[in-house]
Amino acid sequence: MDRSDGGVISPGGIGFDINCGMRLIRTNLTYKDVKPKLHQLVDALFKAVPAGVGSRGFVRLDANTFRKVVEEGSEWCVKNGYGWDEDLKATELGGREENADNKNVSSKAVERGKDQIGTLGSGNHYLEIQHVKEENIMDKALAKKWGLFPDQMVVMFHCGSRGFGHQVATDYLNLFLDVMESKYRIKILDRELASAPFDSPEGQNYFSGMKCAMNMSFANRQTILHRVRETFSSVFGMDAEKLGMHQVYDVAHNRASVEKHRVDGSMKELIVHRKGATAAFGPASEYVTQKYREDGQPIIIGGSMETGSYLLVGAESAAQTWFTTAHGSGRTMSRTRAKQLYRGEQLQKDMENRGIYVKTTSFAGLAEEAGGAYKDIDEVIETAHNAGISRKVAKLVPIGNVKG
Repeated sequence: MDRSDGGVISPGGIGFDINCGMRLIRTNLTYKDVKPKLHQLVDALFKAVPAGVGSRGFVRLDANTFRKVVEEGSEWCVKNGYGWDEDLKATELGGREENADNKNVSSKAVERGKDQIGTLGSGNHYLEIQHVKEENIMDKALAKKWGLFPDQMVVMFHCGSRGFGHQVATDYLNLFLDVMESKYRIKILDRELASAPFDSPEGQNYFSGMKCAMNMSFANRQTILHRVRETFSSVFGMDAEKLGMHQVYDVAHNRASVEKHRVDGSMKELIVHRKGATAAFGPASEYVTQKYREDGQPIIIGGSMETGSYLLVGAESAAQTWFTTAHGSGRTMSRTRAKQLYRGEQLQKDMENRGIYVKTTSFAGLAEEAGGAYKDIDEVIETAHNAGISRKVAKLVPIGNVKG
C-alpha cells in the first residue's frame, strides 16, 4: 500500500499470529554427540518448553509487567536474565519494535497473553533438533562465516505471539468492520480483510498494537531460547557458552512494515504487509541488522517435520518482490484431510524408524503436520533461489521434534 496515496492497513492482511517467526541456534555438537542422548534431550525440551493449545510458560507475569514486556520485547528478557546481549544483535529489529504503546491493546489481550511467554503453542509450531549434513551446505563460505559446519547439530523453533497476538488482531478487525464503510467508505469482498486508512486514528492505534504483539513474540522466542540453552546444558553437563549455543538469527513472517521501495521508477514509502512471507533484504540494506548488513538478511524457511528446513540469505534481486520471499513450504491439503489420511500414533512410530524422534501433546495435531500434507520443500526453495528472491545457504534435517 502506498502511504502517500492514502494506503490502508489490514489485520487480516498481516495475520492473526502477529510476528510469528523462526529462530535458529547453532551448537558445537556433532551428530555422534547428540544421537545417544536424543531421547533424553527431546523429552527434556518437551518439559521445558510447553506446547499445545492453552499452554502456559514458566515466566508468570502480572498484567502490568506483561504490558512492559510488550513494549520492550527481547530487551526485557535479556535484562531479566533470559538471554545474552549478543542475541539482540542476531534478531530482526534487535528484538524490539519501537513505538509500541500498550495503551493500544485490550485487557482481554493482556489476560490471554501474560502467562504464555516461553510457549510454542499448537498447529504448525515446533521445536527441532536438526543435522547439518555436509552435502546439504550449498554456500560453504557463508555457512562457515555464520558458524555452521558439516555434521553439526542446530536447534530451530517456530512460534509467535500466541493468544495475545490473536486477540489484538481480533479486536482491531472488529473495530475496522465498524468504521471502514460508515466512516471511511471502504468496501471489501472479504470481511477478513477489513481495513482502515493507515494514517487514521484507528489505523495508527492498530499499528501500535501490532507492534506490541511483535514484541511479545520476540520475548516469547527469546525465553524459549533461554530454556533450550538450560536444557542442553543440563543434559550435556556443560555451560551453554561452552556448547557454542549462539543464535544465528530470528526472523518473522506476519507483520506490516513501513519501507521505501522503488515503484514504477520512483522511490515510494509503502506499508508492506507480509502474511506468511519473510523479508529478504540484500547486502547493505538499511533494514538488515548491522551484524548481517554486509552479507544480506538471513532467512529461515520451514518445511515439514519429516523433510527439513532451509537457511537462506536475501539478495539484491529480491527488489522484484519488494524484498520478500516465502516463509514455509505451504500445505497441499487441509488439516481435516490430513487427519483422514494419517494417524498420529503410526506417524510417530514411522518417523522414529527413520531416525526422527517426536514428542507431541496431540496425535491428532501430529497427523495434521504429516510431511505429505506439505509441498516439497526442496522444490519451493529451488524456485525462490532460481527466481533470485533468496539464495540457498544450507538445508537442515530434523532428528528430534517437539510438537504442540
